[in-house]
Amino acid sequence: MDETTKAADEAQPTSSDYLSEVSFADLPLSEPMQRAIEARGYRHPTPVQSQAIPEILEGRDLIVRSKTGTGKTAAFSIPIVERIPKGARKPLALVLCPTRELALQVSQELEALSKGQDLRVAAIYGGASMSEQVRALEEGAEIVVGTPGRVYDHIRRRTLKLDEAQIAVLDEADEMLSMGFFEEVTRILDKLPKERQTLLFSATLSPDIERLISKYLVDPKTLLLSGDTYTVEGIEHVYYEVVEGYPKPRNLLYLLELENPESAIIFANTRDDVSLLNAVLNRNGYDAEELSGELPQRERERVMAKVKRGEVRYMVATDLAARGIDISDLSHVINYSLPEDPAVYLHRVGRTGRIGKTGTAISLVGGRDRMVLDDLARQFDIEFVKRTLPTPEEAGRLWVERHLVELRKEMGQSVFEAYLPLARELRTRPDGELLMAAALKAFFANKRKERAEQAAAREEEERGAESRERGRKRGRRERREREPRAAREPHEERPREERAAAPQETEAAEEAEKGVKLYVSLGTEDELDEAGIRKTILDLAGAEEASILRLEVKDSFSFFTVDKDAAAAFLSANGAQVGEKELRVERAKGGRRRRFRRR
Repeated sequence: MDETTKAADEAQPTSSDYLSEVSFADLPLSEPMQRAIEARGYRHPTPVQSQAIPEILEGRDLIVRSKTGTGKTAAFSIPIVERIPKGARKPLALVLCPTRELALQVSQELEALSKGQDLRVAAIYGGASMSEQVRALEEGAEIVVGTPGRVYDHIRRRTLKLDEAQIAVLDEADEMLSMGFFEEVTRILDKLPKERQTLLFSATLSPDIERLISKYLVDPKTLLLSGDTYTVEGIEHVYYEVVEGYPKPRNLLYLLELENPESAIIFANTRDDVSLLNAVLNRNGYDAEELSGELPQRERERVMAKVKRGEVRYMVATDLAARGIDISDLSHVINYSLPEDPAVYLHRVGRTGRIGKTGTAISLVGGRDRMVLDDLARQFDIEFVKRTLPTPEEAGRLWVERHLVELRKEMGQSVFEAYLPLARELRTRPDGELLMAAALKAFFANKRKERAEQAAAREEEERGAESRERGRKRGRRERREREPRAAREPHEERPREERAAAPQETEAAEEAEKGVKLYVSLGTEDELDEAGIRKTILDLAGAEEASILRLEVKDSFSFFTVDKDAAAAFLSANGAQVGEKELRVERAKGGRRRRFRRR
């Protein structure tokens, strides 16, 4: 590495990471793309975008080192949409992402930028319906976005063919390889044509990434836009020392009352802490949702949708569960517990202060945490600001004031004069305070219930719209499939069985015909009840609850009848460690495929 490159690599980022002197109009982009960019609300490209887009448009291989929050998704999405032939209806571009959440976000960005340009985007990732993904691929998608495991699964099933792919993108390559996807990534790249463009985006360049570069990239240009050691600009780093004698969750409540964040991710190091904090927050009247690796994909997407719509103020998560998520306008990141790996701290706090905005990173520090904080300050040149938690009395006053604001807001919207005689009576009664407290508890509980019902109604409406759209697409597809046959044979001469397979049949009924019976070496002797066995295998498979059609629990084993499309996910749990036991998951011997009713 020459001295110029080294200096660029080690330089501290400045505001120039987020600001650019050029406009999108200065870049060699088509009119439809300029309109799509304007519709997205993008005004000026970030340096990542202004430097990467022209290089990608020229068709050369590219390595981009850029930290989180600098606009790299649009940096590769814009030129991909520009370069891919329209209406081809076959995979011409592949984007690999480390997590389901990031794959979904990237696919949404590509869909927005390609709107009205006769391009289709298919998102394929684990934990989602395999059959729906197969249909999307069969219908023809020019751009495929997915996680390495699920992409390779589709390749093995021959439902995804990449022999004509022109562009491959490795997004957040360092995250992808740190999660153990090196083998899958190399196998996928081996399936692509040698004559292609390969783009690699990563915050760091590990030895494994260097191996990928040397094998799969041809004469790549490198854009060094961030280094390994940096402080994210625009972020204030704050710490509070926990108050001895109070439970740590109580310290968190005091912190929230004092800081009163608009929105925050609260990081904990264990799933147990995540569940505890979520329960504590909701019990004390805070709108919170938890995000852990145990959640099925559908539930994760529900939580993320609520957070992005602003219906949830606080999200509690582990580092693993939060990988790849991108929430705009996040004002705070709170470290309930500091990470063991210093680099993880940068990943956490980089989720606020995005694209030049300011943000605050707060850490609760106690005991040996101060040593960790000192290491972070020294290693990353961070200036931590110490603040003091409020006393219980001060926190109580802040809590009262916060609720008075909500009451005053309600006072301006409601007719309440009829209740004044009751209020005056309560002031004079010995139990008046208790009765008023009960009334206030009911009021605030009802307000939270109203917000939850409104959110649920919006979710139901969105699901209904999505379901109607899927129905329309399925109807169009089935009409296309029936037309050639209808031209050859009159409708009334079709067999009864064929007529029964009409579009009105539910998807659930179609899936129920495809049950696969599996043997699983877990039973009641393993000190697990039916719910525990079900949850364990679902977690290991990363599958949805609905994919289990039937469960028979025995003493030393169980039989799972699962959706045919989910069988591979369940079989992948074979060999997993459950306590001191190595799990066996295999097809049940002598089992005949039968139709089972969902339980």
